Amino acid sequence: MSMSVKLPQPATPTDSVDAGRRDFLRTSGAAALLGATGFAFPSGVFAQGAGPETPRVVLGYIALTDAAPLIIAKEKGFFDKVGLTGAEISKQASWAATRDNLVLGSEKNGIDGAHILTPMPYLISAGKVTQNNVPTPMYILARLNLDSQAISVAQEYKDVGAGLDASPLKAAFEKKKAAGKEVKVAMTFPGGTHDMWIRYWMAAAGIDPDKDVSTIVVPPPQMVANMKVGNMDAFCVGEPWNEQLVNQGIGFTACTTGEVWKKHPEKAVGLRADWVDKNPRAAQALVAAVIEAQQWCDKIENKEELAAILGRRQWFNVPPVDVLGRLKGDINYGNGRIAKATGQEMKFFKDDASYPFKSHDAWFLAENVRWGKFEGTTDVKALVDKVNREDIWRAAAKSLGATAPATTSRGKETFFDGKVFDPENPSAYLASLSIKRIA
Repeated sequence: MSMSVKLPQPATPTDSVDAGRRDFLRTSGAAALLGATGFAFPSGVFAQGAGPETPRVVLGYIALTDAAPLIIAKEKGFFDKVGLTGAEISKQASWAATRDNLVLGSEKNGIDGAHILTPMPYLISAGKVTQNNVPTPMYILARLNLDSQAISVAQEYKDVGAGLDASPLKAAFEKKKAAGKEVKVAMTFPGGTHDMWIRYWMAAAGIDPDKDVSTIVVPPPQMVANMKVGNMDAFCVGEPWNEQLVNQGIGFTACTTGEVWKKHPEKAVGLRADWVDKNPRAAQALVAAVIEAQQWCDKIENKEELAAILGRRQWFNVPPVDVLGRLKGDINYGNGRIAKATGQEMKFFKDDASYPFKSHDAWFLAENVRWGKFEGTTDVKALVDKVNREDIWRAAAKSLGATAPATTSRGKETFFDGKVFDPENPSAYLASLSIKRIA
């Protein structure tokens, strides 16, 4: 195999901090007061009593449970608390619309940042998914959650026996294709997290996602309706759509993504680099507000209220029951299997869920190399260092008294099929995979 992928080595917290460019991060002192609102800034968020450069930021979101920290930061006043009194949370129709509005920016009636699939800021920054391949530099400032996506399958395959092991579907798909019918598998954005999960799951069972099935793109809120009318055989998406599918009796969940990779990273807070560079204090304030919202979302006593808020018409417009079960880790798979307290609940802050590990971003880039979205010669370490701004997260966490991980790497990661991703040796990982698009 001919390729040269470099990934980041474990680093100390100070390795990524450029003193000249990031002076604003070294904050200390007493809390500054925002007289106009009466809210107190978290101690240490701003140096010398200076507030954010702007009170306004426009953030996009898709109707998915992992957007909760942005919605709660708005609903519970955490954005107001740090001086972002003009924060807007704008619903996006799809990840493609999110991309297009990020390219526009708020000054052209787009958005400044978003609840976003972790690989997207890399794809957008590199011009891999933008019009005419023109890059729009972006930063990742925080992770929004771990776990709680799922791979669901149409009811017609309920008795095939597909679960975490997708191999029973291989013969079923081949039989359907032999009958002259197309097998369609849906995800939410090419190169995004859901694309990675369902590709990994199928490939582990010997199903080539580019040759044995047709991979289609469907926006998350449209997944259930499309499966209901027979437009797809399987899909991968976040909640509440898998739970809604089961509640409506349209299909079943083969596995959760946390079963594919335990405590895996999922969505991120991504912002245009020019907005962050222009408003560094506002960027740090934004992360502080998101962290507080994530801590609120993790509390078990807040789960029912959270489900009710997300279910509201202006946010998701779904029954709270479609949100609540898997939010707590209670899973009705829809095929007779019901599991309580699985540990597969969405994690917003605990288990270092909020911290954007560089090693995790490196895995997503390695997988995008695997499937041909990035060249095999991509300098992954350089790209991760350019896009991942974990230094801003650390400064925001410090201002709140929150503990940060010791290094930027979580180390080796093991998947359900026994494959191991070592961020220090990605070539060995890629070489171990039998189905891939690289030589």
